Amino acid sequence: MTDTRNSANRIQRWNVRLLFILIGLTVVTGCAGHPPSPTKTIYQSGLNMVRLEQDPDSTANSHPASLTATEVGTLLRGVRVWERRNVIHRLFVGEADKTRGFRDEEIAVLAPALANALSQASPSERAYFHVSHATEHGEEETTTGWLSLRDPILYLSLSEAHDRHGPGPDIGKYDRQMPNVPEASAAFDATFEPEDYLVQVSSAGRLFAPDQREELQIRYRAALTAMPAQPGLDRDRATTPGQR
Repeated sequence: MTDTRNSANRIQRWNVRLLFILIGLTVVTGCAGHPPSPTKTIYQSGLNMVRLEQDPDSTANSHPASLTATEVGTLLRGVRVWERRNVIHRLFVGEADKTRGFRDEEIAVLAPALANALSQASPSERAYFHVSHATEHGEEETTTGWLSLRDPILYLSLSEAHDRHGPGPDIGKYDRQMPNVPEASAAFDATFEPEDYLVQVSSAGRLFAPDQREELQIRYRAALTAMPAQPGLDRDRATTPGQR
């Protein structure tokens, strides 16, 4: 009986070792098989950036796409964001007010650069954007996301929406107990107005990362026919995106 138990224990220990070996090989193979995706910078000035990168969600985007800076700006003007509140918070203070996801000065920076990026993108690429500025209190306020087209839908994802934090790199963004874990950005909700042209809103987090991802799917061509145009952008398209 003792020999039988010892044999069973040896088999169990071997199975555990084999499982760890297989997991290790899977991780190593995965890391080796997925090198960093190449990117192409379309616009960069200070902390503001627009670049092209591989789209992990699609290889069939309708790119290159022809949208003017005015059209991109008009669509960005329709984005609304607001603080995400739980049931108890809403019970005491009510729903948070919706605000524009992109201010006029942010649209002036992003719209020409994003229009240029979409005109150069391949079907497997998307446009990444990051716009940031210092606040009156010395903080950094950041909006970050991605833009792509799969006709007839425009996909706009946001991972930060006017998120305020210390100027990076900032140790205050890290948990004192676990210095390698960044503090999560403030949770928010997003929508597009007029909502008649909003197909779907999806919300998801990213594995091993603190930022959320709010994705808006918009029937953009139909929306453009109904929305007042954001003026004064196309005349700057020839010069703005080329700045580095």
